Amino acid sequence: MPNPDHPTPDDGEVPRLGYLLKHAALRYGELTSTKLEPLGIAPQEWAALNCLDEQHGHSQKDVAELLGIDRTTMVALIDRLQTQGWVERRPHPGDRRKNTVILTKKGRDMLRRGARLIDECERQFLAALRGPAAEQLKNNLHTVIVANQ
Repeated sequence: MPNPDHPTPDDGEVPRLGYLLKHAALRYGELTSTKLEPLGIAPQEWAALNCLDEQHGHSQKDVAELLGIDRTTMVALIDRLQTQGWVERRPHPGDRRKNTVILTKKGRDMLRRGARLIDECERQFLAALRGPAAEQLKNNLHTVIVANQ
């Protein structure tokens, strides 16, 4: 009996949403990994830099929540970013038990270089969609994510 979550390409049925989202994320992750590799940065590291750039003054815990990763993984990720010289940890001004993570000049440079490649990845990944469909897909996914938070 066919599995409705994994239809064959020739059966004409569109797979379930979970399958589509998972496999789209896998393919996009493969693409971004390949494109970012020459810069010496992984997609998760670039995403963290991007998040840190947008979320000035947040603690490691706050950024981990925004990225959807656990605290232990976040500590290791920030350690790698700090080793590369892309971020600095500083005591949180309102709570000495927390660290605030900020981008360094080197981190902002890496963020800019990576952004050009990520933009290219988006264009390449969404090239199969015509006209405004790519922007509509992004907007619709954003709407669904916000509505389900």
